[in-house]
Amino acid sequence: MLNRRTLGRQGLEVSALGLGCMGMSQSYGDSFDETESIATLHRAIELGVNFFDTAEVYGPFVNEELVGRVLKGKRESVVIATKFGFGIRDGKTVGVDSRPEHIREVTDASLRRLGTDHIDLLYQHRVDPRVPIEDVAGTVGALVREGKVRFFGLSEAGAANIRRAHATHPVSALQSEYSLWERNLEPEIIPLLRELGVGLVPFSPLGRGFLTGMAKPAEEYSESDFRRRDPRFQRGNFEANMRAADAVREIAREKAATPGQIALAWLLAKGDDIVPIPGTKRRKYLEENVAAAGIALGAQDMARLDVALPPEAVSGPRYTPQMMAMIDR
Repeated sequence: MLNRRTLGRQGLEVSALGLGCMGMSQSYGDSFDETESIATLHRAIELGVNFFDTAEVYGPFVNEELVGRVLKGKRESVVIATKFGFGIRDGKTVGVDSRPEHIREVTDASLRRLGTDHIDLLYQHRVDPRVPIEDVAGTVGALVREGKVRFFGLSEAGAANIRRAHATHPVSALQSEYSLWERNLEPEIIPLLRELGVGLVPFSPLGRGFLTGMAKPAEEYSESDFRRRDPRFQRGNFEANMRAADAVREIAREKAATPGQIALAWLLAKGDDIVPIPGTKRRKYLEENVAAAGIALGAQDMARLDVALPPEAVSGPRYTPQMMAMIDR
């Protein structure tokens, strides 16, 4: 069974690895197998995973419905995280929206879709520059006092907004991309989180597939797969990035592990306040990911990986310009 870790100083206890559920409904192509997704969610619970990550915008809406349906009857033994922060019209996102009244509307709708009377961890999905972060934190704080939400989180927020939000209502977790592949949080954000006592929930901990060795060039993905437009998957960048990940594959061979397991083990060894949420929609990969918690990396292994994959080793920007514009950095 997975050990438990604590996110923040407010008492949020979760499994050392969570499960990102987004890919069960969107972003990774258009082949969705609901039966296998449901089986994966059930298997996660069997393996000791109790931390499930979703959002209203995934689908939109259908991912929350799926998670809620599967976890019905298991509510007291699981931790559900979901997110607000986008406007959604006719099934499409129409920019960010964290107006207090919208937060309340979204929270009530998420509660209905999830089939529960409380959300364990409610994140602001992206910072809304038109709404003071104090208003956002204050609104979620009121929802906590009303019993609709247990803990408050931010996603992809920058240092100034993390500090201001935390001063208004305690932030238990920041969700942001962090991995051997993407280390932009190390200079400023991680030290701030540790100063404030905020946990870190890394998404894309497997480097969008590069750290597993299974990535393909952009043109080999379908039009509905975001990797087709991801700069790091474009020709030129792709080949350089596959070479950069060689060190992970080398250590994996030495440890009789998969490269993805080494990438997760590296994250877990970075601190007990870090809880990665690798996403998968298949039991096979879920089981592989969970097994990473049993891999011990020594100081020498960690140093080799740190040196082998410095930030400058990765070729191409993290996102398209349009997506980067929504990151609060």
